Amino acid sequence: MNKVIGIFTKDSFLVPLVAILLGLICGAIAMLAGGFDPILAYQSLLEKVFGDVYNFGETIRQITPLIFTGLSVAFAFRTGLFNIGAEGQLVIGMIASVYAGVVFDLPPGIHAVVALLIGGIAGGLWGAFVGWLKATRGVHEVITSIMMNWIALYFANWVLQTFLVPEGQQRSENIKDSAVLTIGWLSQMFDSARLHWGTAIALLGAVAFFVILWKTKTGFELRAVGLNPHASEYAGMNVNRNVVKAMFIGGLFAGLGGACEVLGVFHYQAVMAALPGYGFDGIAVALIGGNTPFGVVLGAILFGILTFGATGMKFGAGVPVELIRVVIASVIFFVAAHGIVRLFLKPVLNRKKKEAV
Repeated sequence: MNKVIGIFTKDSFLVPLVAILLGLICGAIAMLAGGFDPILAYQSLLEKVFGDVYNFGETIRQITPLIFTGLSVAFAFRTGLFNIGAEGQLVIGMIASVYAGVVFDLPPGIHAVVALLIGGIAGGLWGAFVGWLKATRGVHEVITSIMMNWIALYFANWVLQTFLVPEGQQRSENIKDSAVLTIGWLSQMFDSARLHWGTAIALLGAVAFFVILWKTKTGFELRAVGLNPHASEYAGMNVNRNVVKAMFIGGLFAGLGGACEVLGVFHYQAVMAALPGYGFDGIAVALIGGNTPFGVVLGAILFGILTFGATGMKFGAGVPVELIRVVIASVIFFVAAHGIVRLFLKPVLNRKKKEAV
């Protein structure tokens, strides 16, 4: 129990909390400089998110893929890898689950599980290929994962247009009802907001993240390889295999996120002119969350609220949506710049040390 508390407290909780406050203050200063009222802007943001049940439900929907991609990036960070490819892994998960949802003909429930697993495994294999290139050829995962994002986009569009899009259309056929993850009764409770089982799966994914890394032999090896691959190899661990395994699990999280988006929200896949952006936002979510599963969930909640509430700031206070990005960027900056945050916290921390003595 103490180990769990240690993971979720100290710097992993206090530093991001102070960083968020500093980011909001910087955002307020930027709005004042632009001639906008920050109090009205933040009030409008909160009213957009919490003002009615529909928008609150849609905020939860917005948060869900951010949890998945945040877990994907954070898992890789914890094993010494930098997974910038969560975006591509999410896209591959989307197209794989759409194919399973449209082409396969299975009983209800089983069909949804199969489509979900196919999407997750496809995203995992896409990430594992990046790990394999690093393990066998020594190619840095940052370079290959960035390139794999764009390969995933164009590959997904090719599969879509070749096998799934009817002639003259720009999107696939609808996924069969047997594969849909939407929760009808819950959606009705939230005034037809697009809520789905993916949110529960994302939270279970955060639990699985913790169990795998801190409660299993595999997790110990993954963390050890990330901290010191040479010492791990000397201790008898297979470094290359663990690199591939870490990227597979990270890709699995992102692939599940993509599968939940199409199976639970859209029920089809459209030809994409650009990447959806959830994978890149997942990097920020992982940083805000201190690369801990609980922190990622909280970071995704913050990021989702700011992103979805941006329209409230625009229409309620006249603030441009771009200023929301200033707030988010400020939060990320202060989270990443631990030294600056600790400078603000130094008097408090010193007082606590004196009291402890």
